[in-house]
Amino acid sequence: MSRKLIVEFIGTFFLVLTIGQTVVGATAGSAAAALAPVAIGSALMVMIYAGGHISGGHYNPAVTLAVWLRGKCTTAEMPAYMIVQVLGAVVAAFTVLFLKENPKLPDPSSPNVAAALVAEFLFTFALCYVVLNTATAKGTAGNSNYGLAIGFTVLTGAFAVGAISGGAFNPAVAVGVTLMKLSAPANIWIFLVADFLGGAVAGLLFNALDLGDEKTATIR
Repeated sequence: MSRKLIVEFIGTFFLVLTIGQTVVGATAGSAAAALAPVAIGSALMVMIYAGGHISGGHYNPAVTLAVWLRGKCTTAEMPAYMIVQVLGAVVAAFTVLFLKENPKLPDPSSPNVAAALVAEFLFTFALCYVVLNTATAKGTAGNSNYGLAIGFTVLTGAFAVGAISGGAFNPAVAVGVTLMKLSAPANIWIFLVADFLGGAVAGLLFNALDLGDEKTATIR
């Protein structure tokens, strides 16, 4: 296994582990539950800084799809990245259940399907759009704030629409939260459809607007 795939596994593992440890068993309305998005966004940020220079720090099949459409991920790498991302999420989910001593959780509620689809699509699009513009564009090459921007996009999305869709914005996370019984298996298609669509639209729009070769604009 290449070092890129190992880094993608590690980053996705710690992202999903943080989600599980901060959300599973948290009392609704508690300080811990309220601050969970901060921990999750921070986990993604630090893992991007840790592994971004090696693998690109995707940790998300929807991001990998967007980056592939952008031309910064090879066709051979794309499925391999997605597989290890899902494997990292699966291992993290079982680790959480072990650490939490396999807690008995209430059955997850059923979301409003239309609202959940829109929420997941919008913030997965936003996440992939931010990734492409901060980590792959010529105008932002060499910047040191890409990890913060990407992590804060997830944090913002979790606060904005987490109560509507669960705030996955990531098909691998969707697998993880399903295994941790935070989302019903019957609802996983919502995340898969909306998140992959959001990543695809971000990648296609980025190419259509030719944003990759934009130089930093001068404010007049």
